[in-house]
Amino acid sequence: MASTTAPAEPGTVATTNLQLWIQPVVAIVMAGITLAWAFTRDLTATQKATINSEYIGQLAWEHIMLTAAIAAIVLVIAVPLAVVVTRHRFRWLAPFFIGIANIGQAAPAIGLLVLFFLWTATTGFWVGVLPIAFYSLLPVLRNSMLGLQEVDPSIIDAAKGQGMSEIQVLTKVELPLAVPFILAGLRTSLVLAVGTATLCFLVNAGGLGILIDTGYKLRDNVTLVVGAVLSVALALAVDWLGALAERYLSPKGLQ
Repeated sequence: MASTTAPAEPGTVATTNLQLWIQPVVAIVMAGITLAWAFTRDLTATQKATINSEYIGQLAWEHIMLTAAIAAIVLVIAVPLAVVVTRHRFRWLAPFFIGIANIGQAAPAIGLLVLFFLWTATTGFWVGVLPIAFYSLLPVLRNSMLGLQEVDPSIIDAAKGQGMSEIQVLTKVELPLAVPFILAGLRTSLVLAVGTATLCFLVNAGGLGILIDTGYKLRDNVTLVVGAVLSVALALAVDWLGALAERYLSPKGLQ
């Protein structure tokens, strides 16, 4: 039987592609113009210590590493937890874990960072990463649960009827069908992580927030603008990567 699904209109596809590629261009242009403006100014000796390609590159790389670590922790915790609480015998646990994740997102990120610092009495990379991972957990957990719950029970019954075990049904049917939901949640978590990672300078974890803090304390608008614009550009770039993942990593039949 011939497929009844109409092909996408060429104009619609072109518009979607344009929207997809505008964001990284905006991010690159913002960062490029800002850096060109900063590097061509008559900088003081103090400004030259922060406004140089090596130092800015180091802080940007630290910020990317913070974001990547946060995303990895969120995925490792949220997806398996969503699998557990969507199983019939453990569904009663779902409100409990959603409530905990809600607390994490409802609490101010700066408060979580300070409390974790006071609790551990230390500073560094992981003292910045772990509280923000807790802060960013909810979107992935909630979307993963929703994606697994939205799988048609008749599809699961059909898979079992073909002799699949529960693990095979989960890995070959349920999780693939839930991928679009999981990626949408991850995209939101990534944007939260990039934004809140600017606070990691408070616990000596690095990142672009150091430029923002330095510019504010020294009343140095050049450093302040560079830190702020690069943080925004990085958030746009990460959100674009999330959009790419949603588009190209989702099962073909669901696109």
